[in-house]
Amino acid sequence: MRAFFGRLLGIKQTKEKSEVDMIKYLIVGLGNPGPKYAETRHNIGFKVLENLAHKNDASFVSAKLADKSSFSVKGRNFILIKPTTFMNLSGKALKHWMTKENIPLENVLVITDDLNLSFGTIRLKTKGSNGGHNGLKDIQDKLQTTNYARLRFGISDDFAKGRQVDYVLGEWSDFERASLEERIQMASDAVISFALAGPQNTMNQFNGK
Repeated sequence: MRAFFGRLLGIKQTKEKSEVDMIKYLIVGLGNPGPKYAETRHNIGFKVLENLAHKNDASFVSAKLADKSSFSVKGRNFILIKPTTFMNLSGKALKHWMTKENIPLENVLVITDDLNLSFGTIRLKTKGSNGGHNGLKDIQDKLQTTNYARLRFGISDDFAKGRQVDYVLGEWSDFERASLEERIQMASDAVISFALAGPQNTMNQFNGK
């Protein structure tokens, strides 16, 4: 009997140890909190995280500076955060959770909208400028580096001169909505690949798709 319970205890300890030893990844979706912004182009980062959580039977809870969720795949622990700081202070939430969870910079991935890519195109980069994006500007300021991975989701630049703010804070067109779900799933697959296959393999497989 003692040996039986000893085996059970051993199994439990092994399971707990494996959970502790999982490699952590911080996935940061950029956007603005609240229903007013939920369906806007600028909130695509939130949309991708919501899809990831849903597909992995996870849910978001309110936490410090962000709504937070997590799930595990093949020894990788994905920690998802949707900053509640509003876009311009995204770096504050990222830095807090990166420090709290003790996640190295190379295991951080930021999901952002990008005006320079055609709608639905995704592109992973491991470093680069902020491209005038306010969320990325704040992340660069808080991290004091541009050497962090970002998954860029194209929203195109189909707006009249001087209407950029209205465009990024506007809702998806009917044309965009028709394929939005499929493009969000593609971006979600790229996030999982980033952790499982690594950045270079992910770029080779997904960039430009």
